[in-house]
Amino acid sequence: MGQHFLIQESIAERLANSLPLDGCDGIVEVGPGKGVLTKYLTRLSLPLVAVELDRDLIPFLEKEFSASHFRLVQGDILRVRLDELFAPDASFLLVGNFPYNISSQIIFLALQYRHQVPLVVGMFQREMAVRICSGEGSKEYGVISVITQAYYKTEVLFHVKPGSFSPPPKVQSAVIRLVRYRKEIEGVDFNTLRRVVKVAFGQRRKKLRNTLGPLIDESILRAMNVVDLRPEQLSVEQFIELARCLPGHTEALQAT
Repeated sequence: MGQHFLIQESIAERLANSLPLDGCDGIVEVGPGKGVLTKYLTRLSLPLVAVELDRDLIPFLEKEFSASHFRLVQGDILRVRLDELFAPDASFLLVGNFPYNISSQIIFLALQYRHQVPLVVGMFQREMAVRICSGEGSKEYGVISVITQAYYKTEVLFHVKPGSFSPPPKVQSAVIRLVRYRKEIEGVDFNTLRRVVKVAFGQRRKKLRNTLGPLIDESILRAMNVVDLRPEQLSVEQFIELARCLPGHTEALQAT
């Protein structure tokens, strides 16, 4: 299925040891593969649910890991109801050697379940890791940077060489950590913020007067001193302020 299995024990152990467990009720591992990381996760004190898509790996994983606090789910992580893996309202960590072809979708999955996911630690293609963690002014700064950092503090923990996998990928990798610092943003719902950010970056070379003009009155953009700026020049908090200015948004929030 095109997997690149993590084989470097020290990397797996380091990733598992980077997980703060206080206040959490469980761990969800995405794509355990051949269980190199799983081995270290089962040694932690929290219940572990591993979600694996490849049916051929299920018998091996079931044989290899039989601890009472380990459960294996065969399925697509993007289709599994994460809120049903543990007790209602439980908090769980999302970790893994994430499949690179769906890594951005996994980030948005974490955002979807952000009320229950206080921490994400995972292996990403280095370019994606940098994109998620980049700040304003960087050419890598974009939609996923803003939306993720609106709710999570982001950091690159360490880089990983291709030789740590079998077969070695043709790209460099990095482990990043996302620590939630808020579940909701006062006066702004998630979908509105995402809409504003996506429209702004949809034509990132254009100034905001051109991209956001159809959504937000130019007088507001002028008052905020952003009318002649391009999206990569705005901070996360400035995007949040712009989202608050979207016509009808306040009324919609009050109605809900």
